[in-house]
Amino acid sequence: MTELKSYIRDIPDFPKKGIIFKDITTLLKDKDGFRKAVDQIADKYKNENIDVVVSVEARGFFFGSAVAYKIGSGLVPVRKKSKLPFKTHSVSYQLEYGTDTLEIHQDAFQKGARILIVDDLLATGGTAKAVADLVTKMGAKVVGIAFVIELVPLKGRDKLKDYPVFSLIKDEYC
Repeated sequence: MTELKSYIRDIPDFPKKGIIFKDITTLLKDKDGFRKAVDQIADKYKNENIDVVVSVEARGFFFGSAVAYKIGSGLVPVRKKSKLPFKTHSVSYQLEYGTDTLEIHQDAFQKGARILIVDDLLATGGTAKAVADLVTKMGAKVVGIAFVIELVPLKGRDKLKDYPVFSLIKDEYC
């Protein structure tokens, strides 16, 4: 975990003053770091009979697609409103200032499917909770929610108490 953390670049005051942005591009560009992150998530879930990895726009796509390939599952994207071309289910959720809406195709997976949700970062947990609740409402089982980075002080894990959560890096600074 400590080794992986060294691949993440902190950008102070981005996108606004007081925020420390966790820049994963430094992890993505490093072949060893990226491989280690994907392998560690895949190793955690390789024996869980995952049918589909659901990955969250946009940075979650990088890790979700690689994990899906590695564990031999399908991949389903969750996108912002009006970005998917077919019939969708949607979920709206609270942000710090306002709301956002995410969508998934209605035929993304079958009822009873075993789902792993993958995203890059767990902050307050609102996005992950919205996606997990949506997947559950569609009749699937959330086997786990995996993150590369968890910003521990923001207590996002508390919102996800109904779901098994795994994070590679637990960061105390945000």
